[in-house]
Amino acid sequence: MFFSNIIGQDSVKQKLLQEIKENRIAHAQLFCGPEGCGKLALALAYAQYLLCEHPTDGDACGQCPSCKQAAKLEHPDLHFVFPVVKKSTTTVSDDFVKDWREAVLANPYMNLEEWMNAMGDERQPSIYTAESESITRKLSLKSFEGGYKIMIIWLPEKMQTECANKLLKILEEPPAKTLFLLVSEHPEQMLPTITSRTQRVDIPALSPDDIQKALMQNFGMEEDVARGIALSSGGSYQRARQEMSTNDDRKFYFDMFVLIMRLSYMRKAKEMKQWSEAMASKGKEKQKNFLEYAQHMLRESFINNFHKKELNTMNNEESNFAIKFSPFINERNIIGLMHELSEAQIHIMQNVNPKIVFFDFALKMTVLIKT
Repeated sequence: MFFSNIIGQDSVKQKLLQEIKENRIAHAQLFCGPEGCGKLALALAYAQYLLCEHPTDGDACGQCPSCKQAAKLEHPDLHFVFPVVKKSTTTVSDDFVKDWREAVLANPYMNLEEWMNAMGDERQPSIYTAESESITRKLSLKSFEGGYKIMIIWLPEKMQTECANKLLKILEEPPAKTLFLLVSEHPEQMLPTITSRTQRVDIPALSPDDIQKALMQNFGMEEDVARGIALSSGGSYQRARQEMSTNDDRKFYFDMFVLIMRLSYMRKAKEMKQWSEAMASKGKEKQKNFLEYAQHMLRESFINNFHKKELNTMNNEESNFAIKFSPFINERNIIGLMHELSEAQIHIMQNVNPKIVFFDFALKMTVLIKT
């Protein structure tokens, strides 16, 4: 992984490079940031730069044997620890390292859910006590290349307390030329005795401009579509990738939302019943996602009334509809509308007949939409 491959985060890259240049490398660093901001990608690029035999001012060379090994996540002095599902009392990350390499190389912005899918197990993963012995053993060995030994721990908040306690000594007094890079989304869930032994590096959410540019460059996406996804991604490239794969679904949700709002306003009961049956024919996940999307569109339409375009996260098609629709969403009905959508979500989760749920929701819209 190269610094040049990382989306945005220019100030963080420069900070890390400057510390290397000034020989101020803390032996234990905590990379903190929200999902999809690129903190794991940064840790990988940082590690490859330190292991590179001929680094430039701004990046690893990419040509030396160390770079080629690090690029495949196979460098003998680069080690990984990550949450796994327990198979025995001695389960450690190395038992899943092949799957880990494949998952990270495919998407270094992946989240825990994607990693669980890669493992093919729905059980909640953890970093178990046996991992502490594996970490200590690896770092006690001499460096293969004579340089740094780097241990990247992804999601250390998933570490069992006993495992964390056993690592305190090596974190505080590691062997020479040893570097710990802890990559966390929720550092507040970690033991204070762990966080106090690290130097914190805060990594912010990505800007919509950076995500839009990445989507256009990496996937050849049209500007308007990329912009809409970037705005609704919440600063997460991982979420943007997920939304990109479900962009056709988003168009379906938009069309169904527009239709039911119009039918409810015109009080066309027969057509509303047909709409309810069409929604009921979809799977539960699609029904839940539609109700979430409907809440999103109501919220965005309400915000639109404040004439603060920078607060909206809609694409052009949604924005054009919201211009005409937002006058009907106001302080008198927004709470009631959101309540009905939340109730419908609960009923769908409880396996209530979806035909009844959606038709009941549509009927209530006829009253609320004209309030």
